[in-house]
Amino acid sequence: MMCSLACMTAVVQAAEKNADRHPNILMILVDDLGKEWLEPFGSNCMLTPAISNLAQRGIVFNNAYSMPQSTPSRVALLTGQYPYHNGWINHYDVPRWGHGANFDASINPCYPKILQKAGYKTCVAGKWQINDFRLEPDAMEKAGFDSYCMWTGAEKDNEKISDNRYWDPYIHTKEGSKVYKGSFGPDLYSDFIVNFMKEHQKEPMFIFYPMTLTHVPFVHTPLDMKAKTRYEKHRAMVTYTDYIVKKLMKTLDELDLTKDTYIIFTTDNGTASEVVGERNNEYVRGGKTFLSQNGINAPMIVISPKSDKHRSSNALVDFTDIYPTILDLAGIPCKDKRIDGRSFVDIIRGTDVKSKRKYALSMGGLSACIGEDDRVHNFCSFRERAIIGLQYKIYLSTERKINRVYDLVNDPFEKKNLIDDHVVFDTVTVLFKSEIEKLPLEDNNPMYQKIVPTVHNESVEILNKMSQRAKKNHKEFLGVATHEEYIQFINSEK
Repeated sequence: MMCSLACMTAVVQAAEKNADRHPNILMILVDDLGKEWLEPFGSNCMLTPAISNLAQRGIVFNNAYSMPQSTPSRVALLTGQYPYHNGWINHYDVPRWGHGANFDASINPCYPKILQKAGYKTCVAGKWQINDFRLEPDAMEKAGFDSYCMWTGAEKDNEKISDNRYWDPYIHTKEGSKVYKGSFGPDLYSDFIVNFMKEHQKEPMFIFYPMTLTHVPFVHTPLDMKAKTRYEKHRAMVTYTDYIVKKLMKTLDELDLTKDTYIIFTTDNGTASEVVGERNNEYVRGGKTFLSQNGINAPMIVISPKSDKHRSSNALVDFTDIYPTILDLAGIPCKDKRIDGRSFVDIIRGTDVKSKRKYALSMGGLSACIGEDDRVHNFCSFRERAIIGLQYKIYLSTERKINRVYDLVNDPFEKKNLIDDHVVFDTVTVLFKSEIEKLPLEDNNPMYQKIVPTVHNESVEILNKMSQRAKKNHKEFLGVATHEEYIQFINSEK
């Protein structure tokens, strides 16, 4: 009897301890991949069984919105702020330009630090690219990560080796930066995460995997060494993305961690514009850098450890919402008043079907310039952006005026601009009026403590030339491609 009572007490105590434990959170962010290449989102040109399995076990978000390219998406995700607040509106990779800009976790909100302070073991592997590790070798630690294995991003005057993210990758860890000869980068990043899971399986973990796949350059992979054309290599990279997702899910299952882990799968923006795929029987050009749906309507799947049933959600969410949602999943109050995002944890847990927001917002693209103070600036005070509702989507020009209108319910590929339809225009003017009025008159420039690198006048000159080109009107971009363009991409030899 004494033994039975002791055993029962131990079981109860173990259950209570497990109930008090923070859940694990695994966030996977694929680089440059639109819905037209993912089977659960209507791709007609690709099979992605592992990602399809995620969709079968979780919530598929139909109306999730990223920023249109890498830097603004990643910083919005980290800070929970729109680019007009955090200032990271443009796409300038810090190491490449050598102008001293850096993501400063002491100035900007950064939720991995909060998770770390709450007892999480934190890990990141893959692409970072918003700090220069030569100047800040401890940048990842400052951002709140215990363990890291990062592609550094192309470094000025070191491009020959530092630009490599795939074969013979140049990777930064606590031991420093070096080339891993003969290795395939995605294997090293994913193996690093697998080893982290095994080492910390008894502790709450936050794992961020910002993949290097499927960003250019197009390469062959260990699963398809014979891929030669751009089309073949791109397909091989998408297949390898799916393979790595399977590898991570298998590890969670083998370690019996699936029942304690939230999984968020998404991508930072659409596919590169030279890539043509097929979705819902339409040929779709990649929309990276553009505010069109193929650039910002991100694939997103969330799996909850308390439910393995497929659901489809039309709730509006965007990348600023990830910050408060992850803290909510971890049971940590979000106290930072600077956050623009709104938690969608109720949708994940099935207690609500509606979003806390009426509109999503996306902005960020083109280039920046170096100002007279030798700091990075946006070339105009108010950058163009898109505001998206459940039916209508509007584009705002740099003059804060609506210059494009689409009915996404009846025109999901944005083929017809309704700006000249006076009834529709009057309707959206009323619908979006308060949302437009909330926007600041001027966008912020990026917030950072300037680090003075070696001066690279050539880099500054190139950046400013890019800025001058970007000042020209950003022409309307149609995501729908033709059959001829699709065939041209398939037959491309480079």
